[in-house]
Amino acid sequence: MPRDTAYHGALGDAFAAHSATGAYNAYIDRPAMLALAGDVNGQRLLDVGCGPGHYAAALLERGAEVVGIDGSAELIAHAKERVGDRAELRLHDLELPLDFAEDASFDVVLSALVIHHIRDRPGLLAEIFRVLKPGGRFLISTTHPAADWKHFGGSYFSDEWVDLHLSGDLPSIHFQRSTVEAFITELLDAGFIIERLIEPRPIPELEAVDPEAFTKLNEKPSFLAVRLRRP
Repeated sequence: MPRDTAYHGALGDAFAAHSATGAYNAYIDRPAMLALAGDVNGQRLLDVGCGPGHYAAALLERGAEVVGIDGSAELIAHAKERVGDRAELRLHDLELPLDFAEDASFDVVLSALVIHHIRDRPGLLAEIFRVLKPGGRFLISTTHPAADWKHFGGSYFSDEWVDLHLSGDLPSIHFQRSTVEAFITELLDAGFIIERLIEPRPIPELEAVDPEAFTKLNEKPSFLAVRLRRP
């Protein structure tokens, strides 16, 4: 049975369609992560949880050599439609070791809005550390703990697994709540050095598309995004 760490079937197809222009993905997380990435020209980059390939496409345009992995066959198919053979795309369960990659074989690793779905986070972070070159950069984003607290209620310090119900008959999105402290501690325990942490806000272009969403999303947090370095 496919793991719930990836978006399978109809959920994968729905996410591929929504993430292209949805406010949270297209106007908050993606611009923030690409800004953190900076200059990637000529660098080898691993996109962990590449989804439908939006980040991969943007990074290819910046001159990166991209390897993308995801646990969803549907999302890998969408990514292949988007980037063709310009990137190496692999169906890979993110709960398993990155056994296709040699030690210190990537200059950059990017993982956007994935880590909160992973059950063995220390294992994945250890693998990301392993495949990064010394001095390599790790870019990661996750749901903002304050936003999850506001939505689900209860204790801010809860680490429960929750289901975010979507519209229609789509399966729920399953992920684990966290705190800022726990998220940062996991990254530090994995051996990374933090270079920058941001709480991304919507880019100005959203105001012309959806002024109501622009105002709303400027008033509350959505995500945390961090740029780290392997010593």
